Amino acid sequence: MKKILLIATGGTIACSESGHGLSPSFDAKGLLALVPEIKDMCDISGMLIMNIDSTNMNPHLMIKIAETIYANYHDYDGFVVTHGTDTMGYTSAALSYMLQNIKKTVVVTGSQIAIGELYTDAKKNISDAIRFAIEGIPGIFVAFDGKIINGTRAKKIRTRNMNAFESINCANVAEIKLGKITFSKDVCNMLKVDASKPFNLQTSICTDVMVVKLFPGIKPDILDFLKEHYKGVIIESFGIGGIPCQENNDILTKVKELIAAGVAVVITTQCLEEGIDLGIYEVGQEIAKNAVICAGDMNIEASVVKLMCALGNYKNIDDIKCYFETPVLGDISV
Repeated sequence: MKKILLIATGGTIACSESGHGLSPSFDAKGLLALVPEIKDMCDISGMLIMNIDSTNMNPHLMIKIAETIYANYHDYDGFVVTHGTDTMGYTSAALSYMLQNIKKTVVVTGSQIAIGELYTDAKKNISDAIRFAIEGIPGIFVAFDGKIINGTRAKKIRTRNMNAFESINCANVAEIKLGKITFSKDVCNMLKVDASKPFNLQTSICTDVMVVKLFPGIKPDILDFLKEHYKGVIIESFGIGGIPCQENNDILTKVKELIAAGVAVVITTQCLEEGIDLGIYEVGQEIAKNAVICAGDMNIEASVVKLMCALGNYKNIDDIKCYFETPVLGDISV
């Protein structure tokens, strides 16, 4: 029987009514006690490392989760992290970059309704997460509403529905229905690790990152402030990669100034699906002439944490660009 470690961090899944709204209160033992059937699946243990609303999650707490998995790596066959839904996509992506060349399964899950409430989705999500962790497929995944999603592709797109998460620009790794796992062969065939590369914990990060969402009429001089205070800027462009360049709304010139000042500039899109291509329109080709970093079809959650990791490990812009644009396990698109 495989050994699984459940790492509890709080979130809605662990909440109960405090008198001032829902607040995390269940620890790992309390969560597991409410899903007794999992004892027939595996030898499971639990630990509580924080008990927060995921609104309060930050990169340094994500590092704590990664360090916990690393410290217990040789004692367990797989790991389940219970987490709030609001920042789950950021944490699952961060773990994908911090736990390099991992050979075991890490599944992040949560719920829309607290585990002690009627009609909760928590019990099914925990059960599904553990069921998938037992499979031993290497990598970081999100389990939610019967879906198994690559950690760098998970995005919360619904605030209330049980079907809160979608896999962006990538098929689901698997689906679980009535306890049965159905795998997507196209995805699973790409989730093969290089056995010759050692498992490594990489937690050097730089949080001097800002996301700028373009909108018609945005004032270009906001980028002057960012140039003085941030080392990395992610620009959510229009459509497939458009950056305004007309005289009265010249974002392009300000982007060039950012790059000249040594700021790492990532270009992504506001659209959820299909990513960017800077080669199609003139407004995209103009920005592509500069040393910008292309986010491809990555979601914003993955882009943010990957840029933090890139800036934390490299100083040269070419190295940052190479790291960011090189796919790792989970960056695949299918």
